Amino acid sequence: MSWVEITSESELRELLGDVMPRAATKERVRLHERDRQWLALSPFCLIATSAADGSCDVSPKGDPAGFVHVVDDTTIAIPDRPGNRRADGFRNLLTNPHVGLIFLVPGRNETLRINGRARLVREAPFFDEMIVKGHRPHLALVVEIDQIFFHCAKAFLRSALWKPDSWEPEALPSHARLVKDVQVVEESLEQLEQYYGESYTKRLYG
Repeated sequence: MSWVEITSESELRELLGDVMPRAATKERVRLHERDRQWLALSPFCLIATSAADGSCDVSPKGDPAGFVHVVDDTTIAIPDRPGNRRADGFRNLLTNPHVGLIFLVPGRNETLRINGRARLVREAPFFDEMIVKGHRPHLALVVEIDQIFFHCAKAFLRSALWKPDSWEPEALPSHARLVKDVQVVEESLEQLEQYYGESYTKRLYG
C-alpha cells in the first residue's frame, strides 16, 4: 500500500473530526491556583524549542518538586543545573523565543502544558530561592505565559507509564554500553561504567 500524506488542515479535520468543546475551551493565559499547586508538586518537565531555521529540540529538566519558581500569574522561571553544556534548547531560544513546556507529577496521568515566550536570565532576585544542595543556578529560563491548560490522561493510560509491572529497564544494555556502541569515545567500557555508576549521582549539582 502506498503512503497517503495529509497536506492541509481541512484533510486533517476530515480525518479527526471537530475539536471536542471541552478541549476547545480549556486554554487559559494566567496561572490558576490549581496550576500553582501542580507546579509545586512537579519534579520534572520537558522543554520544546525551535531555532530560527525550524530545527527542533526537546530537553528534560528535573529537580526536587517545586523547582519551578512562580514569578507572577503570567511568568515562571526554571533554573538550569550542571549538565553536558550542549545548550541546544538555549541556543534555539536566542533566535526564536517560543517555547512549549510539559510538567509531570509522578503517578498522575494528566500533565500541565504551558506555551509561551522565553528568555535567558543570568541573574535575578529569585535565584536565591532556587538553591538546591548548595547550588545556586547560574542561569534561568524565564517564560512569559501565552497559553496554559491541563492535558488529558489518555497517552499515559495507553502507555501504562506509571505501572511498574510494565517496566523492562533491564531489556536494554546499560547506559555505558549504549554510549560505547553508538558514540566514538576514548574511554573503555569499564571506565564508562564507572563514570555512570554510583558516583554519577554525587555530581548532579557540581
